[in-house]
Amino acid sequence: AAAAIDYIRRSQAGLLPRLSHPRPSDSSDILGLDPATRASLDLLRTRDGETEHTLFAAVSRTVTAAGSRMLADWIAAPLTDPERIARRQAGWVWLLDKPGIRDDLRASLRAAPDMARALGRLSLGRGQPRDAVAIRLALGVAREIGTILNRHENLPPIMEQAVRHLDRAHDLQDLLGRALSENPPARMDDGGIIASGYDAELDTQRELRDGSRRVIAALQQEYATEFGIANLKIRHHAQLGYVIEVPAAAGARLRGREDLIMRQGTASASRFSTERLVSLDQQIAQAAENAGLRERHLFTQVVGRILDEAALPDMAAALSCIDIAQSCAVLAGGGTWCCPAVGTDTSFVIRAGRHPVVEAALPRNARFTPNDCDLEPDHRVMLLTGPNMAGKSTFLRQTALAVILAQAGLPVAAQSMRIGVVDRLFSRVGASDDLARGRSTFMVEMTETAAILNQAGPRSLVVVDEIGRGTSTLDGLAIAWAVLETLHSTLRCRAIFATHFHELAELADSMPRLSPHTMSVREWKGQVIFQHEVVPGSARRSWGVHVARLAGVPEPVVRRAGRLLSMLEKERGRQAPPLPLFEQAAADVPDAPSTPALPPAAMELITELDPDALSPRTALEMLYKLKKLLKP
Repeated sequence: AAAAIDYIRRSQAGLLPRLSHPRPSDSSDILGLDPATRASLDLLRTRDGETEHTLFAAVSRTVTAAGSRMLADWIAAPLTDPERIARRQAGWVWLLDKPGIRDDLRASLRAAPDMARALGRLSLGRGQPRDAVAIRLALGVAREIGTILNRHENLPPIMEQAVRHLDRAHDLQDLLGRALSENPPARMDDGGIIASGYDAELDTQRELRDGSRRVIAALQQEYATEFGIANLKIRHHAQLGYVIEVPAAAGARLRGREDLIMRQGTASASRFSTERLVSLDQQIAQAAENAGLRERHLFTQVVGRILDEAALPDMAAALSCIDIAQSCAVLAGGGTWCCPAVGTDTSFVIRAGRHPVVEAALPRNARFTPNDCDLEPDHRVMLLTGPNMAGKSTFLRQTALAVILAQAGLPVAAQSMRIGVVDRLFSRVGASDDLARGRSTFMVEMTETAAILNQAGPRSLVVVDEIGRGTSTLDGLAIAWAVLETLHSTLRCRAIFATHFHELAELADSMPRLSPHTMSVREWKGQVIFQHEVVPGSARRSWGVHVARLAGVPEPVVRRAGRLLSMLEKERGRQAPPLPLFEQAAADVPDAPSTPALPPAAMELITELDPDALSPRTALEMLYKLKKLLKP
């Protein structure tokens, strides 16, 4: 923190912005999201750097810039504390059945300027008059919103806290109301920042300055009459000061007068001065300079008073929080978004979940097909097979996004949702290389897989797509098999494992918590119809040739590929077993000597054991019991 402050001080020429006290942050309070997961899910920006088709764009209904920034922070750093999550949810749930209050809050918030940005500029000495006016307007909006919410009893805690922060800084609001003019200029040099009546000395200097202008107007009329030149003007020149300006023809008649001093002649005009004009010019310049200096001094005092008000950062945060609450209430008000239940167990059930970004991009008359996701403890690993373009990647991402929204305290695009807190989320969906760093697509895939296997734990959620596709079939199948075993039996995390290695579905017999699912497909009149539904079971085909046709591959190539596929499938059916690695693994293991049957008591004890529920001490006690039962 000290190094950061030193950098700011040096880079800002000694000036420091308004800084809050450092606060300790525990990484366990925030859902762990590694860079690959953030890039995969397009939370705030897409891989192309765009902001349109992102999770933030799909859920934001905020009306203030500060509210949008806080919502982005919530999405980027979801929570792992169910109590804090419930506090956030309570704010927008309270507004769900109160459309009148929502509309009043939105109308008031639309007038709220960005208080935090204005404070930042003022604290660095870069503020302009309109930044101070922004603080005044924000204070007015805060008082107005506080009045709206104070009309109602039984506010949720997050709203009560916001109201307490909004109901402060009344003295500062009164000061700014008296000190600042109604419509100040954009720049300090333009003057007119401080309101009339606030400072007597400034009013005196302004009267002298503005009164002199009236004197100039009267003097112009006097000279026009005296010299008989109706279009005579008294103008202020940057180098010459106040001068009499007449057309060139009239100027020739005035050059002989002793009371006039010729200052400048051009082809179209002649400029003269008098001792009276010179004296008046000095008086006006002095009055204007004094007024400007006094106004700057007063504005500096006002800015200092603003920066001394400790309540402003909390007030800005409260306005942003209320903006997010109304945004969530508007989003969930249509009835198709739910308030998820987030607890401390390991449950995981989503009913009729949808992908919010894809749904937002659909045409108005199109409908997104919802899907359930059940990763309860007794079937916490879902093996998802099915054809390309059937929606596997969409299903993976929508599940991960639902967790992020739920633990950020926001509505979820689903009929209902109940999950135990996820401590780390890993999403490996979509292939990409990193050639600039010398990493191929497969190397990137394995690097990300390594990160998952080294960091995931029992409370993590892992969604992975096509592990092992960047190498040979047997290598890829072996890697996918080993990774799936590790997720299921070693890490014991909740996971969705999408793959085209359909043989892995056979592992359900040896992995009790593995649940095979597939994407539903129908054939009709020789065409393949993707139904985008996740159903129990496993696929036996990938329909890659059909997808090639959809992509525009020339028809002769598609037909040839179809014939080759049929030939290869027949050849494999004659020569190879369904899962060659199983057969190879069995062939490599020598025949083991037969073991005697276990005593009935030992068999009963083993049958009743639940390894996932055993503590280390209880497991040790069970081993002693088994050893005792197995003694001859």
